Amino acid sequence: MRFFSSSFRAFCSFAFFAAALAAPQTTSPPSAAFPEVPPFHLPSGVAVEHDVIYARYGTRELHVDFYHPAEGQGLFPGVVFMHGGGWSGGTPMQFRREAAYLASRGFAAATIEYRLSTEAKYPAAIYDGKAAVRWMRENAKKYSIDSEKIAAVGGSAGGHLAAMLGTTNGIQRFEGGGGHANYSSSVQAVVAFNGVYDLVTSLEKPGKSSPELLLSRFLGGRLEEVPEQYVDASPVAHVCKDSAPFLLLHGTGDTVVRYQQALEMREALEGVGVRAELYTAKDANHGFFNSPPYYQPTLERMAQFLRSVFGK
Repeated sequence: MRFFSSSFRAFCSFAFFAAALAAPQTTSPPSAAFPEVPPFHLPSGVAVEHDVIYARYGTRELHVDFYHPAEGQGLFPGVVFMHGGGWSGGTPMQFRREAAYLASRGFAAATIEYRLSTEAKYPAAIYDGKAAVRWMRENAKKYSIDSEKIAAVGGSAGGHLAAMLGTTNGIQRFEGGGGHANYSSSVQAVVAFNGVYDLVTSLEKPGKSSPELLLSRFLGGRLEEVPEQYVDASPVAHVCKDSAPFLLLHGTGDTVVRYQQALEMREALEGVGVRAELYTAKDANHGFFNSPPYYQPTLERMAQFLRSVFGK
């Protein structure tokens, strides 16, 4: 039985979430306003292929940047990264450092473009994430990917999307189109950085930069207008024994998505017997994993978790 609790509360303040992250989706490097610290360097032994088409919806094409070991014996576990940005902005390159790091340690990692709420409403972004997983499986032989070991990783809104992938394994109505229909979209692990797991929430400070606007754009209406959408789009509503193992990383000082979200998501997963681990960053705010002192420790924790799940 899938789990849902209406007691979850999140999104204490979304001014940063809306204004700082909801930039247009591009494949350009992060801007000077949000510099990469430490800066991106492609590790030796890692190859990258940019703008690879992974899904098509009519004339609309979606792309990945694909990081993988340049040499070595496969099979390599796969990882699909989904960026943040309030479901309405952001760039796949937000996770290029993490993807390159994992590739240097024997993973095949794709940072994906997905359809934003300004283009297509929920569940379009879920469809895209699942299409990316299916693309990875279809290309497993080409890239020496272990098709039985694929993870979804994301941050903030991307953490929400990765969590949706991990809690909807085998649910046909979330498959969507995009191609590769003969392949499974199931993921075997999830890593979610300061993710959002319950969208049924009290919304504060309504206005142009409020969470209410972001959520209504993503879900096609306000909570009182489409309450079923807010429940259906909440990963916690789909937690069951078939959910993937989770690593949740969250700061106790997060004023954008409350730490309580991670605590209660862990409780829900453990309640149905699913492995759930929580990395707690004391007093850290939203996006803490992007820079020191948490950047390197969270990279290593992510890799450690994936290796432990995949037996690598």
